[in-house]
Amino acid sequence: MNTVASPSSLRRYDVDALRVIVFGGLIAYHLAMAYVADWGWHVKSAYQAEWLQVPMMAINRWRMPLLFLLSGLAIGLFQPARNPWRFLKDRTVRLLLPLAFGMAVIIPVQAYCQGVSNGKVAPGFVAFLADYFSFQPWPAGAFDGSDVGITWNHLWYLPYLWVYTLLLGGLLPLLESRAGRAVMARVASLAWPSKLLLLALWIWGAMMLLARDWPQANNLFADWYQHAVFFVVFLSGYAMARGGSDPDRLARARRPLLWVAVVLGAIHVAFAMAAPDGLQGVPLATLRLSRALYTAAAMLAALAWARALLNRPWRWLPYATEAVFPWYILHQSLIVVLVFVLAPMELGPVAEPLLVLLGTVVGCGLLHHALIRRSPVLRPLFGLKPLRTPARTPAATAPTHA
Repeated sequence: MNTVASPSSLRRYDVDALRVIVFGGLIAYHLAMAYVADWGWHVKSAYQAEWLQVPMMAINRWRMPLLFLLSGLAIGLFQPARNPWRFLKDRTVRLLLPLAFGMAVIIPVQAYCQGVSNGKVAPGFVAFLADYFSFQPWPAGAFDGSDVGITWNHLWYLPYLWVYTLLLGGLLPLLESRAGRAVMARVASLAWPSKLLLLALWIWGAMMLLARDWPQANNLFADWYQHAVFFVVFLSGYAMARGGSDPDRLARARRPLLWVAVVLGAIHVAFAMAAPDGLQGVPLATLRLSRALYTAAAMLAALAWARALLNRPWRWLPYATEAVFPWYILHQSLIVVLVFVLAPMELGPVAEPLLVLLGTVVGCGLLHHALIRRSPVLRPLFGLKPLRTPARTPAATAPTHA
């Protein structure tokens, strides 16, 4: 007999906890972007370090693919085919409303700080906002997105996830058919080396076919290389969940997976750091293959170790799961403003980043805990569910951050 489990019985604490950790890592990553030498970002400190390129590159290769894999996995565990229209409606509101609010209220300060730092925007935030919302043309290179007059900066993940969710909704009849379930079950039953090779070969093929003409842009309409990677990884997560992938089987392989990821990562980073500009032909293909193999191995290793270490009902997990989305929306604007304000003070290469980190964590924590989570008006603007009332238990809804 084919039974359908309820969302609560499919709860994967390891998936929730790993998603919290990955989103939390964005704070450290975006903080480091202000200090890593030779990497462009919205604002840069005078205290830049070349050594940061090694850990930043190692993290950069898998952090966003892993996030989209977790998103697909969480959606698969929720089983959206039970009520696809309600699921898609809920996801549209809870992704696009925070995107619109973020672009209107949270993100403009990043564009202002970058424009002033680049010498393309006159100081004066109120005057900048008046021009910003008139969608006037800006001087070339004023800030990221100045060519279209407005930007979503780090919130690009939201429209990407929304589009992928709509596409998944359109594919549900095929995926949930007998043939679709059989294919997903077959994919889910593969041993980890086969999963690793399949993911790596797809990523490598996308790089070889699309990366030159459509490089990473975080532009929804001109980012075909990243779409080819992110959407397929997203679908892979869904297939793992709906195909009955055994997370404990993967967890038992966590040690070899970790060693494979570490070795492949060391090979790729060393190759990339030593490679000259303008690499072509077989050397370029080899570099991209090393990156694809490392990305796939790192994602599977993260899933395996999360299953082994994090699959329990941690007391902090419900609060942290709710906090993820507000912190994600807020953190980069806080980092940019703090670097912009503190950099002229010449506080030194230790004090300045520590103060930026402290200010970002305290700012996100206070705004979420004292204001956002308590406000019926602000909660939906930051992607949170409505406040519960004691007399009413709401029906299950889709995971906010899937």
